[in-house]
Amino acid sequence: MSTINDVAKLAGVSTATVSRVLNDYAHVSPAVLDKVMGAIDQLGYEPNQMAKNLRTLKTSRLIVTVPNIANAFFAHIIRGVEEAALAAGYTVLLGDVGFHGTSEDAYAGLLRRKEADGMIFLGHTLPVSLNDLVAKKGASAPIVNGCEFSDSLSVSSVHIDNALAARQIMDHLYALGHHRIGVITGDLRSPISRDRLQGVTASADQHGRSNDLTILTGDYSIECGATMTAQLLAQSRRPTAIFCFSDDMAFGALHAIRAAGLSCPADMSVAGFDDVHLSRFSAPSLTTVRQPMHEIGRKTVELLLGIIDGGVTERVNITLDHELVFRESTAAPKA
Repeated sequence: MSTINDVAKLAGVSTATVSRVLNDYAHVSPAVLDKVMGAIDQLGYEPNQMAKNLRTLKTSRLIVTVPNIANAFFAHIIRGVEEAALAAGYTVLLGDVGFHGTSEDAYAGLLRRKEADGMIFLGHTLPVSLNDLVAKKGASAPIVNGCEFSDSLSVSSVHIDNALAARQIMDHLYALGHHRIGVITGDLRSPISRDRLQGVTASADQHGRSNDLTILTGDYSIECGATMTAQLLAQSRRPTAIFCFSDDMAFGALHAIRAAGLSCPADMSVAGFDDVHLSRFSAPSLTTVRQPMHEIGRKTVELLLGIIDGGVTERVNITLDHELVFRESTAAPKA
């Protein structure tokens, strides 16, 4: 294996000059640059990246932890993360830690040991082992929360206004003439679930329909959507519309409605949240909230790199725009 000394000898320059070429330093003449690059090509020399990392204390790696890698919503965010990281010269280490973040501290350990330059977590809890780092460095800690926002976490974040989005979906259902609405939430330990529920109750209060609201606590899964929709259908005064806090739960709701011999939206309207790719192809196509998933991923990387490079020294909480998408799954209730 060729060394930097071999390159220097073949090019007729010092190892310091070779180092300047490899690290894009200035003050290297075009003639010398050509000699060094020619020697590198001739010898097939590859710089020792590990040694370079030790000198610069930079790994060019980012950690991303996700509650459920199989979920299409997170997959779109991860794609945005990967594209932005690659464009900036970083690789991504991805960890599926479950909705309760049970293995998140193992990935956080890589950051503490400086085996990665920063961390993005897409769940709602900061790994306990990073509390000291955040307490010590504050907003300068290279940690960003994607999708969620909790003021108590004291880290920068990228998200949408979940309360507003949920309120707008409920307003849409009330405007269609629905009075009895069932709501299937996500895990209420999550800030986004609580924010969406806040939007739901605010809309119900405004329309004077709080007493006609049925709220069931779910977990964002298809199976949960199906099970809880079956419970709503079994009620003596069943809802005429269901709002699910994720598209996956809405898909489960559509399945349960069909299994009961009913149809959507003729017998029951259904609305979801996220606008994953399948939402437009479900039967019927799904009314939902479109989150800018790819943009969330890209912005989290940009924000994290700003912290790593020292340009971001105060906490930044970015709220991106969402969009309501009205499709076939919502309509006026039967007279």
